[in-house]
Amino acid sequence: MAYRKLHPALKFGLELGPIIAFFIGYTRIRDQTFTIGGTDYAGFIIATAAFIPLMVISTGLLWWLTGRLSKMQVATVVLVVVFGGLSVWLNDDRFFKMKPTIIYALFAGALGFGLLRGQSWLQLVMEEALPLKPEGWMILTRRLALFFAGLAVANELVWRLMSTDAWVNFKTFGLTAAVFAFFLAQGGVMQRYALEKPGKGDGGA
Repeated sequence: MAYRKLHPALKFGLELGPIIAFFIGYTRIRDQTFTIGGTDYAGFIIATAAFIPLMVISTGLLWWLTGRLSKMQVATVVLVVVFGGLSVWLNDDRFFKMKPTIIYALFAGALGFGLLRGQSWLQLVMEEALPLKPEGWMILTRRLALFFAGLAVANELVWRLMSTDAWVNFKTFGLTAAVFAFFLAQGGVMQRYALEKPGKGDGGA
């Protein structure tokens, strides 16, 4: 099945748009309390309630425009709905704050399980975008599994030990910057183990 390619700027906007909207919404209403149905809700809970449908819509648009979603994208939107919904339903911000921990722990566990089986499950989802030799995939997968485990621990420490403002900044900017920095730091592995493309003159004399 042929999948449609999306302009990088549009893809970037759909993936990060809901997160940025959550950050802007939270900063504007964080000190307010909203009474709905006789129950008081903090600005964080209201921002979370708005974030959930935005995330579902943006993920749906990605699927509609490209014809595919990665397992990571599906898992993320499901956990957003589940844990974000629990935070809103129970009026408890802890569920939404622990969501990144669950997501990164699941990703680390899945990659680690594949490594124990001698497989790079990362290769299964990224092989078309990043052609590497098998040994390169194994190195990258080991590093990414450890990286995701580190992010899970970091999120737990931040939301449990620091303020809600600090966690929102960490989620919006810290986690995003960390992912970009990680893949930039893997440039050496990607170059060393990149599959060689056949030259224009190959196959003829």
